[in-house]
Amino acid sequence: MSNAELKRANRKTAIKLVLATTTMFFFGYALIPLYDVFCEVTGLNGKTGRLSSQEVSQMSPDESRLVDVEFVASVGADLPWEFYPLVAKISVVPGAETQVDFMVVNNAQYAVTGNAVPSVAPNEAAKYFSKTECFCFTKQSLKAGESRKMPVRFVVDPDIPRGVSLLTLGYTFFEALDTAGLHPTEHTYIN
Repeated sequence: MSNAELKRANRKTAIKLVLATTTMFFFGYALIPLYDVFCEVTGLNGKTGRLSSQEVSQMSPDESRLVDVEFVASVGADLPWEFYPLVAKISVVPGAETQVDFMVVNNAQYAVTGNAVPSVAPNEAAKYFSKTECFCFTKQSLKAGESRKMPVRFVVDPDIPRGVSLLTLGYTFFEALDTAGLHPTEHTYIN
């Protein structure tokens, strides 16, 4: 193989590698919204639905049974917040809208913005759990030392299988990506 042929072959290989890398990069970004849609439709990975209060008012509650819903909360390692449910577990009538409150406290001496990521377990029951109001719908910004009570309104669909008697609604708060690193690098906490 001549030197010119070798250069052409190398150039061709380099172009193919750049095209393959670019294609994989864009495919990776396209998977995120597709995965979210798939999880919402199937209930996979604890993704829940969202309903309006009007849609909930048209449901017929199943007064013949109760479903227990327990609540768990956590924060990402770099988020200087306390976050917890004000009630650990409640019994709800499927089809009836219910509200519970969570408390969040910013222990830093600077403002911090966070995103709450919800999940419902067991996964197969997630498609029967919908929220009408939730702090997880938007970013939450707290000033230094600020605390806030945050409501979640939800409904368990009356069509939930009778074998499901316990759901767990969990939230993990993470620092918002677009605000991470905008505060002092040394984490100073309020006592």
